[in-house]
Parts: sequence; C-alpha cells; structure tokens
Amino acid sequence: MTVQTTVSGPVALVTLNRPDRHNAIDLAMAAELTALWARFRRDDSVRVIVLTGAGEQAFCTGIDRSATVPQPSGPCALDDPLLTVGPKSADLWKPVIAAVNGMACGGAFYLLGEAEFIIAAEHAAFFDPHTSYGMVSAYEAAELVQLLPYGEAARTALLGAAERLSAQRAYELGLVTELAATPAEAREAALRVAAVLAGHPPGAVQGTVRALWAARETARAHARALAPQLIKLGSAPPGEQAALFAARAREHRLR
Repeated sequence: MTVQTTVSGPVALVTLNRPDRHNAIDLAMAAELTALWARFRRDDSVRVIVLTGAGEQAFCTGIDRSATVPQPSGPCALDDPLLTVGPKSADLWKPVIAAVNGMACGGAFYLLGEAEFIIAAEHAAFFDPHTSYGMVSAYEAAELVQLLPYGEAARTALLGAAERLSAQRAYELGLVTELAATPAEAREAALRVAAVLAGHPPGAVQGTVRALWAARETARAHARALAPQLIKLGSAPPGEQAALFAARAREHRLR
C-alpha cells in the first residue's frame, strides 16, 4: 500500500508512504487517495483526518515523473491524475489537517490546497519547480494564490526551483499555522488539534468547512477551467522537459 491509514477513535492518520521516492504520487497512490476520501465520506465514525508523509525528508514532491499518464489527442483536454487526490474532489467536508514533515513541492499543493490548515516541522520547505523544467504551473498556481498573498504566490510559482519558502517564512505569511521542532512533533500537534475538532458536533464542523470552502471555490474553479489549455499552450515538449530534469540531476550529482 502506498497510503497507510491508522484510525484512533474519531481521528484518522493518513500517511503518504513512498519515502524512497519522497512520497511522490504515482498512479496507484492517486487511486488509493481517491478511494480513501470516498470511504471517509461514508464513514461517520471518522470525523477528522490528519495527512502527513512518511520519513523526514518530504511530505510530498508531486507526481512521480516515472508514472506515465496517457494523454488524449485533443487540444482541449488533459488527463491529470492529481485532480482527484484531494478530499474536496471526493465531496468530503470533514476537516483535514496537513502535518508537513519535509519538502512540499509541485503537485503537493493539490493536497495542501484542500486541507483546512497546515502544521509544519521547522525544516520543512515549500516550492513549485514547474517553470524551471519548462512546465506551466497552472493547477498549482491556482492553489498557491489561495494560500499566499498574491505577490508571494507569484514569486513562488514563477521562480520555480530557485525559490523555496522556509517553514518559518511560510508561518509568517500564513501558509503554515503552527511550527514544530520535528516531523514527529508536527504530527503530534496535528493529532492534538484533530482531537479537539473531533469533540465538537460534527454537523457544525462540517458545515463550517463547507462554508469556508464556498468562499474560495469560485475563483479556483475558473482558474482550473483554464489550466488544461494553458498547460498545453505554454509547456515545453516532453523531450525538452526531460532534458531539463536530467541536467538538474547532473548538477546535484556534481555538488
């Protein structure tokens, strides 16, 4: 299983479990997450979810580049397996708290953008490398602009791999609501808050989650509607993207 789930009373701890791949999302993990949110939607015994990553290096680094996704031939469609990995896409209105235990980049924002709030370890870092590799950041940018002041979202999305938000800076900007010394402490802090939320009447909590989301989703929906066309128009051909990835990998090996 690429996703581990531990349920303790009304709180579920969900762990992305591919630490050898920095918890990058492959097609199996995407399917597991989609099914898991649907299961929680139907399970009244689970009231709150804490989402984290295995290990200490990464929360999630987006889609695994080795996970080939067949694309339609038409110019106005894009098959993106990450579109359904978030809880809101499964119509789940139970609160989700993210405990970020390391790097969170690229497609990680599909998950972070659908969490209610984020608690992070002090060594965590947030970034979006798309433009560095010739890719349009469309879906990720739509999430970033909901989570950060516009200028900071633009800086993060445009500067690509050259710009990283430290956990401290993310806390100052409001992306992160609480800092913890270690990944284990971030997880425990999220579980403590989850226990408090689980003690409140669930209808009131879920109704409030839905109301909060209603204030965000209109602009996000418009941005997402444009995303496939922008990605197809602005992104470099796959071969050029692969060359940019390979060049950066060589740079890392030489350091």
